[in-house]
Amino acid sequence: MASNIQTLLVLVLATLAIFMIPSNAQLTPNFYKKVCPQALPIIRSVVHREIIRERRIGASLLRLHFHDCFVNGCDGSVLLDDTRNFTGEKTALPNLNSIRGLEVVDEIKEAVDKACKRPVVSCADILATAARDSVAILGGPHLRYSVLLGRRDARTASKDAANANLPPPFFSFSQLLSNFKFHGLDLKDLVALSGGHTLGFARCTTFRDRIYNDTNINPTFAASLRKTCPRVGAGNNLAPLDPTPATVDTSYFKELLCKKGLLHSDQELYKGNGSESDKLVELYSRNPFAFARDFKASMIKMGNMKPLTGNKGEIRRNCRRVNN
Repeated sequence: MASNIQTLLVLVLATLAIFMIPSNAQLTPNFYKKVCPQALPIIRSVVHREIIRERRIGASLLRLHFHDCFVNGCDGSVLLDDTRNFTGEKTALPNLNSIRGLEVVDEIKEAVDKACKRPVVSCADILATAARDSVAILGGPHLRYSVLLGRRDARTASKDAANANLPPPFFSFSQLLSNFKFHGLDLKDLVALSGGHTLGFARCTTFRDRIYNDTNINPTFAASLRKTCPRVGAGNNLAPLDPTPATVDTSYFKELLCKKGLLHSDQELYKGNGSESDKLVELYSRNPFAFARDFKASMIKMGNMKPLTGNKGEIRRNCRRVNN
């Protein structure tokens, strides 16, 4: 009898443990509702102010979130400066001289911690929220989605992991798809998230090879870019990723149909051979609501990649440094 009661007690405790785990292990849109209800409005207000100051910053904040999540999960590791114990991600090839918006993240962190009277909002959650706000501000309310929150911040970073995990602009379609699948994302996520290139600019060094060597490119488009990006030098000269680089719209996909993708990896999504990727590009080019629906779903999915929750990681006081 005692043995049966003991077994039953173990089962009850195990069941309770299963029900208790999600509160720590799963992200939720209401994570800060009780501890600091002002957090999300403050993040949005700072992002809005900075976008008014420089519209390009929206693209930079979106890219920071992407570059954070693709390296060991969405844990704020991209923000860490180098230390004696590790070389961080800022000097990895995909980030070197190109990640921007770090000062805006610092500004958000300071404003949020002041309003909350203590550090309760993680840097990883700031990145996820600032990316969402940037997209909604520059694209309209139909692009707004509920950010799942409750991430904690990493206590380390890895330059090698950033070099290995962030897809470079010269990747082929199969390499891009393999990279995304490695991160738990699928073909629809690849095409939808690539639509983030509706915002921002790219450096000459990232598209030089395409405009001189690719065949799947509009010749007039290539010739116009060669004026900005010569064969040698001028590596930091910029070109817009689509014709409306400060607006979230479907111009990016329309350009792919005309062989005017700026990066090799962009044009790889559309070959004109009737593939599944082609069909998605065609759909998004003519249906902004289909793009918005799938982009939001993929952003939420990406934001849920290997987050630190519960007692893992920490809530950094300074986004650039681990707590002492």
